[in-house]
Amino acid sequence: MKAFAIQQEKTIQAIEMAEPQMSATDVLIEIHYIGLCGSDLSSYRGLMPFVTLPRVPGHEISGVILKKGSAVPDTLTVGDRVTVSPYTRCGVCPSCRSGRDNCCQYNQTLGVQRDGALTERIAVPFEKVFTSTKLSPTGLALVEPFSVGYHGANRGEVRETDTVLVIGCGTIGMGALSAAVRKGANVIALDIDDSKLEKARRFGAAHTINSSSENVRERIDAITNNEGVSVVIEAAGSPATFNMALDLVCFSGRIVTIGYSKNETGIKTQLIVSKELNIYGSRNALRVFPAVIGMIEQNEALFLEMITKIFPFDETPEAFAYWDANPGTVSKILIKVK
Repeated sequence: MKAFAIQQEKTIQAIEMAEPQMSATDVLIEIHYIGLCGSDLSSYRGLMPFVTLPRVPGHEISGVILKKGSAVPDTLTVGDRVTVSPYTRCGVCPSCRSGRDNCCQYNQTLGVQRDGALTERIAVPFEKVFTSTKLSPTGLALVEPFSVGYHGANRGEVRETDTVLVIGCGTIGMGALSAAVRKGANVIALDIDDSKLEKARRFGAAHTINSSSENVRERIDAITNNEGVSVVIEAAGSPATFNMALDLVCFSGRIVTIGYSKNETGIKTQLIVSKELNIYGSRNALRVFPAVIGMIEQNEALFLEMITKIFPFDETPEAFAYWDANPGTVSKILIKVK
């Protein structure tokens, strides 16, 4: 069957793969759409430290069950529209033993540490599969990246009494924003792109700040009566935005870092101590796929606005080249496999 693999920096080509082998607990999925993630772009650029090449990318999955193993429960049936949790768990590392298998020490995400789903069919364990009778195939491809943002909001223990600042309004940042709005928080969205900030308002942000043209400190002080925000969710991944989070969070506040810098970050440790901050890393997603499916089902048309372009399967190389050349204008690219 056909797949696409990143062979070397800025080179992705069609390859032939063997048909997937199934166990009794697996389902065989026909891939319909694959969403491209920032990790896929980093792999294409040769900048992803967790990836060895060649690698078949793709972990934001939409498809249909073609076949199921003998031990798969009746809750999953042939023909179901599905998405997939692309992570693995070893079951014995400290994270898995504590119930946080989303950050398993030995995790192998599809398309990152192992070949992914930018192919025609994949076999996966049934417990990694989530269904929806309401979402379209394109909507299902958005579940995984929005789940990563949703998990970030959970890590920050966001509640209705919080004022939450989301830094970075890409797909993952918008997932965090959507989750914070759903939890009843007063949400501020910050980005350098006015079109992304307009989307953030439609997703429920009460305030938006363009950090390239506005005084961020003055705006935050005005919104919070000079107290600072109770939670910052950092989804941009730069040294400057991480230190911005330290500056803008209130005393005894919480910071969640979903984005990460590829460069070393000089941290203002005096602010961590003097404010007695709680700082949380956030990786992948933990048991939130059903909640995110329900959230998207309530207003799928709004979430579909995050899709910038859809490329046919045979134009996968053009899709990567387009994103590489236009990173500032892309929120989400989908590949239509079938």
